[in-house]
Amino acid sequence: MFAFILSLAIPGPALGPLSYREHRVALLHLTHSMSTTGRGVTFTINCSGFGQHGADPTALNSMFNRKPFRPATNISVPTQVNISFTMSAILDVVWDNPFISWNPEECEGITKMSMAAKNLWLPDIFIIELMDVDKTPKDLTAYVSNEGRIRYKKPMKVDSICNLDIFYFPFDQQNCTLTFSSFLYTVDSMLLDMEKEVWEITDASRNILQTHGEWELLGINKATAKLSRGGNLYDQIVFYVAIRRRPSLYVINLLVPSGFLVTIDALSFYLPVKSGNRVPFKITLLLGYNVFLLMMSDLLPTCGTPLIGVYFALCLSLMVGSLLETIFITHLLHVATTQPPPLPQWLHCLLLHCTSPGRCCPSAPQKGNKDLGLTPTHLPGVKEPEVSAGQMPGPGEAELTGGSEWTRAQREHKAQKQHSVELWVQFSHVMDTLLFRLYLLFMASSIVTIICLWNT
Repeated sequence: MFAFILSLAIPGPALGPLSYREHRVALLHLTHSMSTTGRGVTFTINCSGFGQHGADPTALNSMFNRKPFRPATNISVPTQVNISFTMSAILDVVWDNPFISWNPEECEGITKMSMAAKNLWLPDIFIIELMDVDKTPKDLTAYVSNEGRIRYKKPMKVDSICNLDIFYFPFDQQNCTLTFSSFLYTVDSMLLDMEKEVWEITDASRNILQTHGEWELLGINKATAKLSRGGNLYDQIVFYVAIRRRPSLYVINLLVPSGFLVTIDALSFYLPVKSGNRVPFKITLLLGYNVFLLMMSDLLPTCGTPLIGVYFALCLSLMVGSLLETIFITHLLHVATTQPPPLPQWLHCLLLHCTSPGRCCPSAPQKGNKDLGLTPTHLPGVKEPEVSAGQMPGPGEAELTGGSEWTRAQREHKAQKQHSVELWVQFSHVMDTLLFRLYLLFMASSIVTIICLWNT
């Protein structure tokens, strides 16, 4: 290949008096020299142009001209590239370039210099989980030592694919992976290794994450793998990153206000239903809770159904249920104070059982008050008329007796109605107490269940 190109590049008249055999010998000698140089000779930079102003660019032209080629004097030996990173998105890559070397004693004592990265061969290390376009700043520099060791720090923002399990948000822990690999060079040309130990990377990243962001680094593990693609093997290093969310922000802004609103809703049961203030208060509280959820929706994950969403739905359901309970009790009191129907027998038994557990339902109620189980003599303020034995009322007394019976019937009806009202009011209070206890029991059991799930 080299002989063919060089033979085309040499013009005819420049051969002069040389014969074809002499020209062929010189050409083969030149070809042999270049091939030998490409396999085993180290390129040493001439420091004659170095001075007080640093390195002379012309002294580095021999190295710049070889930028497109992988830095290897023997193409059968793969280039060893050591990588390191921190969670602040800084990728540190180190490799040896045998094309670069100089003697510090001859070069004003210079052992390391910075150089534009665009003039060097750079390994094509990329992160497989990277989702966005690489927005690394241009015109970065690299540090080159006199022994040919190049260190290249690449600041980058990594938006990676990570399967987040947000069910336990905001007390969740996530496991993400970062896979470093080459897109162009196979294992025959480039091998990946670690510059630092994993625990050093973990400590450096943990110190950074302690002061920035909402995540806490738990640990980093490493694994090496080979990726087979198109019949070729590519070297990879996989890092498993375990992180945990700091929940204080969400506890203060989400859980605590929601808990306060639910507690106030539970305490509102102590407001008298007859006052008519309980229903407006609960409606106002329900509207305030909806406004709270709308304002805090930006803090919640946009995908999936976290447990905190179930918690909010549960709190909202408790408030709606307490409002419906208050409406039901208010309706009972309204019925009791207007035209109360006779209390059903089973409700009467339930009321007696709730108020006096030792009593049971009456077995043989009187005819006049079979719905209530009370006789007229049992009603308050009602007395039986006293009639002497064998004494019959006269005509005048009959009229008085008729009027007295009508008055007595009115009194009995009024007492019966008053007693029915009292029974319905008492039943309403019993139901209010019973539903309030069920509300507290359901709220306590649900919150304890959610807390236990979060602790797991």
